[in-house]
Amino acid sequence: MDRRKRLIVGCLWVGVAAVMATTLDLGVPSSVGEIARLFVIIVALFLASVYLLDPWDLVSDPFRQE
Repeated sequence: MDRRKRLIVGCLWVGVAAVMATTLDLGVPSSVGEIARLFVIIVALFLASVYLLDPWDLVSDPFRQE
């Protein structure tokens, strides 16, 4: 996956996290639904960081032969 595609997908994941963050109330999550929303935000930010930073060359075509 080239850099432009990784940037687009990473920004989409940041957008998902931002939309989910608007549904949370301030304070400590008290219900199962709020904990699930917080989990989705954490996973979305993790995926965004993987796509944007590509720390282990996971998404930049690891099977490419040169």
